[in-house]
Amino acid sequence: MQSITITSIKARCEDANSIRAFLCTHHARFVGTDHQRDTYFNVPHGKLKLRQGSIENALIHTEGYLPLETGAADLGNILDKAVGTVLVVERKREIYFIDNVRFQLDEIEGEGYFVEIEALDPEDQITEAELARQCQFYRDALGL
Repeated sequence: MQSITITSIKARCEDANSIRAFLCTHHARFVGTDHQRDTYFNVPHGKLKLRQGSIENALIHTEGYLPLETGAADLGNILDKAVGTVLVVERKREIYFIDNVRFQLDEIEGEGYFVEIEALDPEDQITEAELARQCQFYRDALGL
């Protein structure tokens, strides 16, 4: 499995346009809008979800993250038959980056907007304390 250190903050977002304006002002790189479907499976330990999207496809467990190139739909069917589905969440996710920090602005029908800030360290060169500091900096800057 790919090892990436991630520190994240998730929060309900009352004003998605103010988040977009902040990101634009700070020259965030817009990756795109991903239409995602997260399927959570019945497992005895932790959480297991299959993310199917137009940008990102992955099998995600509390113990690790496995990017998937193809076959996410087939894998979802196999997992559903093997262990059962608990919940399906569909969202429209806007993805932005400022350096190593990813911002995800989610719109979930009937629930509103949510923002997630993730400080990523794919090369294991940043301390967890620094990743947490980066997330907290942006959380404060966005007033979350």
